[in-house]
Amino acid sequence: MHYFGGLQMGNNQIKGNPGNPDFLVGTGIYDVTGPAAGRGMLGYSQVSQKTNGIHMRLRSRAFIIASPANGKRIVYVCADLGMIFQGVKQQVIKKLKQTYSNLYDEKNVLLSANHTHSGPGGFSHYTLYNLSMLGYDKNNFNCIVDGIYNSIVRAHKANGENLVPVDIWINSDDLTKNGRLYAGWNRSPIAYNKNPEWERKQYPFNTNPTMTLLKFVTPEGKEIGTINWFGTHSTCIGVTNRLITGDHKGLASYVFETEFKNNDHNAYMDGNGPSDAFVAIFAQAESGDVSPNIPWGYPDGVSDYENMEIIAARQLEKAKDLYQNAAQKLSGSVDYRHKHVDFSKVCIDPNHPKWGDGQRKLYTCKAAIGFSKIAGSKEDGIGLTFVPEGMTYDGIKFPKITLVPELQKCHKEKRILLPTGDMSPLSDTPWTPQILPVQIIKLGNLALLAGPFECSTMSGRRLHNTVKDDLASVGIDHVIVSSLSNACSGYVTTREEYAAQHYEGASTHFGPFSLMAYQQAFHELAESIKNGTIPSPGESPPDLSKEQKIKVKTKVCWDAKPLLKSIGDVHKEPSPIYKKCQTATAVFWGGNPRNNFLIQDSYLVVERKSDSRWEPISHDWDPDTRFKWKKCCLFWSKITVEWAIPFNAIPGVYRIRHKGYCKKLFTKTPILYEGKSRTFVVE
Repeated sequence: MHYFGGLQMGNNQIKGNPGNPDFLVGTGIYDVTGPAAGRGMLGYSQVSQKTNGIHMRLRSRAFIIASPANGKRIVYVCADLGMIFQGVKQQVIKKLKQTYSNLYDEKNVLLSANHTHSGPGGFSHYTLYNLSMLGYDKNNFNCIVDGIYNSIVRAHKANGENLVPVDIWINSDDLTKNGRLYAGWNRSPIAYNKNPEWERKQYPFNTNPTMTLLKFVTPEGKEIGTINWFGTHSTCIGVTNRLITGDHKGLASYVFETEFKNNDHNAYMDGNGPSDAFVAIFAQAESGDVSPNIPWGYPDGVSDYENMEIIAARQLEKAKDLYQNAAQKLSGSVDYRHKHVDFSKVCIDPNHPKWGDGQRKLYTCKAAIGFSKIAGSKEDGIGLTFVPEGMTYDGIKFPKITLVPELQKCHKEKRILLPTGDMSPLSDTPWTPQILPVQIIKLGNLALLAGPFECSTMSGRRLHNTVKDDLASVGIDHVIVSSLSNACSGYVTTREEYAAQHYEGASTHFGPFSLMAYQQAFHELAESIKNGTIPSPGESPPDLSKEQKIKVKTKVCWDAKPLLKSIGDVHKEPSPIYKKCQTATAVFWGGNPRNNFLIQDSYLVVERKSDSRWEPISHDWDPDTRFKWKKCCLFWSKITVEWAIPFNAIPGVYRIRHKGYCKKLFTKTPILYEGKSRTFVVE
């Protein structure tokens, strides 16, 4: 792999560590890319930001991990998405039950997102998350559900319906350089510094710099995958971007995977059966107040991709080091606990030493977001510039008028903008979910705390400390907060950070005591694991799949083309000769990519002539290509394909091929078309 120059890693450099396996594992990977043309993007909440192409395809990566000792198994998924929404998990579980009966359900399946801000949106069943996309997109929703489901199916069938015996090795270290933070910096230090001094002094940094990595190796020494957790926002690519990409974590996963020889180009495209490809997950931990952009400032739309490569390379370098030197083996069994909690009305125990004050009962509130939410994060995604961060109820200058006085009282410092938990009479259902999942997954001596939130650094530390003593008695010595898991309910901050009402505090949905409610819920699950009991499942959240009244238009009316031209014709040919590190470009008359997402396929192929055949070199999932769509006139589509010729490209004759689907007037079904550029020489 050429993409990061000096960070090459080959199979011969990484050796397995044979042992007596405690686990059985299967891996799978599948496409979740969605609409690459004219669809609102999820992350920055800007109506003007719509997809017009692909930098890299989005993937769902799945691990199934089972214990021969007790027969239990779990599914862990990390997808190149902004969030996992509750409706997505509901439908994935429904499809899994139809296929595997009760083998997989909501209790033992953990779905998470790497939090890219550069994917198409509109796939939530809750209104707030679809506002900037102007509605619900059923095609994107189905694409994501099917992709996650298929990644799990491929993991289940990874070895002909049999999971592979493996040793799981664990390693962790700080991602720092010369004693300084290197890939994530606190973007809300004012709020962080509101936490007690005695607490802050326990930690050398105001973010969690630790990366924890798992390495999966068969007894014969075959390496089949890796997962690591490190918290930093996937916001290197800013709001001016229009190309779909997994940002730095998606890129790091791609590079780690493709540097294994068994991951040839077909490993990403094979849709006819199980994949034997190595799977690498770069997942999120506590990243709510952690930005990758502090050294160079707000994403400027000029250097975003270069900055993304830097942050990806730093994570990749640390991951490789941890992978190559992993020496501690996970041991023990697989276990899990799960429950739903209505976070709009949690009564918090005042007597617990880790969160109660010993004097009074505290309560969460119906969901609401504050004015500082629309200020955005000035490090990653600026919102309305006339709204300041830190806008508290007592500090506002305009009259303190509220339509929801009791709710305002409950949310204290937060100046309520939208009471998303109760939007009547505008809506019969909440605009954000309130009945939410909490989950603990136990893998030997490792525990994952799966929460439907983005939690701040100190919130993550308090959650960690809440359960570590409970779980120590069952052998747990590694605890990881798996953020953005199973559903989405905004942010979680400490009580002190909440009072500052920066972006993160204003986005904490259930009021000032939200973190305490989560601590209490995770404590109950940890106690259940320790005591071998089953917790009450709680009230199931509603299925809102049939309640989507505001929908975006998904069908394309007509793909026209200029007179005397055909769809697939070349509008602008590449130059005859290119040198390495230059960019070859071809422009085609094409169809709207929304006609067909080409799942497990590619809108483009760069090919090199080898004797009498054409050998594929790059596709639209490779980071050295750009697939760009532009609407011309009313119904014309121009497709631009760019290939950044790598420094180690083999000299020879090349061409660019584009394919897609076009919609003819008065026909229902789009038809396949293809176009080829003239040949060009790379010297």
